[in-house]
Amino acid sequence: VKILEDRVVIQNAFIQRTILTSPNAATIEYRHRQTGESFLRALRPEANVTINGTSYAIGGLQGQPVENFFLEKWMANLKPYPNAFQFEQVEVHAIKPRLNWKKRPEWMSVDQPWPSPGKEVVFTYKHPKLEVVVQVHYEIYDHMPVLSKWISILNRNDGAINIQSFTSEILACVEAESVVDDKINWEYPNMTIETDYNFGGMSSDNILFTSVDWKIDSLYQTQVNYRLQTPVTLEVAPKYGPNIQLDEGEEFTSYRVWELLHDSRDQDRKDLEKRRMLRAVAPWVTENPIMMHVRSAETEAVKKAIDQCAEVGFEMVIMTFGSGFNAEDDSPENIKRIKGLVDYAHSKGIALGGYSLLASRKVGGGNDVVMPEGKTPRFGNSPCLESHWGKQYFDKLYKIYRETGMDILEHDGSYPGDICASTEHPGHEGLEDSQWQQYQVIQEFYEWCRSEGIYLNVPDYYFLAGSNKTGMGYRETNWSLPREFQEIIERQNVYDGTRYKTPSMGWMFVPLVEYHGGGEAATIEPLKDHLPHYEKRLANLFGAGVQATWRGPQLYDAPATKQVVKKWVDFYKKHRAILDGDIIHLRRPDGRDWDGFLHVNPWGKEKGLVMLYNPLNESVQRSIQIPVYYTGIKNKIKVEWPDGKIEFMEKNEKGRIELEVNIPADGNIFVLLEEE
Repeated sequence: VKILEDRVVIQNAFIQRTILTSPNAATIEYRHRQTGESFLRALRPEANVTINGTSYAIGGLQGQPVENFFLEKWMANLKPYPNAFQFEQVEVHAIKPRLNWKKRPEWMSVDQPWPSPGKEVVFTYKHPKLEVVVQVHYEIYDHMPVLSKWISILNRNDGAINIQSFTSEILACVEAESVVDDKINWEYPNMTIETDYNFGGMSSDNILFTSVDWKIDSLYQTQVNYRLQTPVTLEVAPKYGPNIQLDEGEEFTSYRVWELLHDSRDQDRKDLEKRRMLRAVAPWVTENPIMMHVRSAETEAVKKAIDQCAEVGFEMVIMTFGSGFNAEDDSPENIKRIKGLVDYAHSKGIALGGYSLLASRKVGGGNDVVMPEGKTPRFGNSPCLESHWGKQYFDKLYKIYRETGMDILEHDGSYPGDICASTEHPGHEGLEDSQWQQYQVIQEFYEWCRSEGIYLNVPDYYFLAGSNKTGMGYRETNWSLPREFQEIIERQNVYDGTRYKTPSMGWMFVPLVEYHGGGEAATIEPLKDHLPHYEKRLANLFGAGVQATWRGPQLYDAPATKQVVKKWVDFYKKHRAILDGDIIHLRRPDGRDWDGFLHVNPWGKEKGLVMLYNPLNESVQRSIQIPVYYTGIKNKIKVEWPDGKIEFMEKNEKGRIELEVNIPADGNIFVLLEEE
């Protein structure tokens, strides 16, 4: 960070944001230093807040003659926005953790630093007529083209103020494409945007419905599009509210946005950059325990599952949906029984927890969300988290997890973003503050879980708020299909899901007993009778580094079954560091030929692991190009084949090697790559 006479330069080796500080603060440059590409074409305020019904710019300068680009020679003619908050000072600090993370190193292959190293830069703004201080925070991280931003508001008035709305980031970006005519699906500027205010689905794309928007720019009158409809201005703002009262001396803090500036449109490269960013700013996603869904929460059934997990090397048991586990039963008898099971599990080195459903149910008694006319809850029904029921629900969760020491919560139907127009619920005033207040409840709970080392399986995109894992992406009714169909579809789901998630960020699901019908042809139990299929499923998932919730009463039913399960658990644990690394996608499964991917970990001894599958009923010999460029190997490559044979190879000019492989019929192979 460079603090100069008239500007502040926030930069690392990859990106640079330059903020002019006189006659007010405004970003005048935002570029990728490796390519020289500028992402900014025009000046805007650094933020905007609406206080007591009046909108205020936070910094900002105007007077730019055209909006297509910005030249520094225009700075002499720039003027502050009228009635704007004025820049006062800038401070630089080491980055502080935004939440406490109790690491579970037994589930991690790499010790991720927390917080991610870098600098926080804080700009302070004041208003000549208001006793309110606004601070704009920026974080820039070492070794990543990523910047984070948020705002805080301190009320120094004698009385309360109301914060109706805020916009914490406004970037008038360079358009990704120039299109004269109307268009349905626009290409956005080459940035990945994430926030920790995201809900309503398993994809980061939901931020467009919750906290981020790419807007058309009415000021951009010189763009190519005839109707001035190019979505070219990034605005980070909640869709509702927050509409909260801030009492004297209180401080409000917005959610955070993370901006990843890409140096290429290559999709593999962009996906790698996004996954690296998520590992850095939400490193708990690297925890990747091997887990089982036990179908019954009865004491003996749970103990059997714990015993079997300990025998084969599994690390976690989850008392699943429909098992009879009730996280809302905080009776002394239930807490005593569950604590006994937790203690038993811990004595065997196994983590234990259970399932709880929050949304997608109706609780009645005036506690459900009251939707505005024409709107329905995301899942058809939902309680309001700030109703009397909602407050009691979270009190019970805190209590049972504190008093039993459980290690895992599978939190289904987590808050999906439903608004609520009720004026009778104790935790919110009405519609405008209902989304903000409900989100604070679940975010605070997830952050508490993170501080206690409680693993969170959440079928929603809460990674940046503290959750560990969400669904990889699958359709549950597919487990009613014949087993041979499931094998390939499962690999397709993993192949597709790991483009946007690390292997540790998404769970798959393997019902060992009948699920959604399908009868004997779809069912794995009895396991010993379908052992070849069972092994394929183990190879699919452990070979990808992707954990599944193996759902059933048992993991094995015979010595041979136990041996197969242990074989693949041992494989994963032996190669955990590389299997938890990034995936480079080689060929998508289609049932017609080989499929597979390359695991890479440039920081490990095993820098590459090629995992290949053959769905055909005959062996195949193929010459496969492997992009070892991604492994970080600089010199000769040591190639270790499944039979232990070692050979040494050199990369070609494109950073690839060619492997001549023989994949057995209906089988798989893996090949290890190390540096000589």
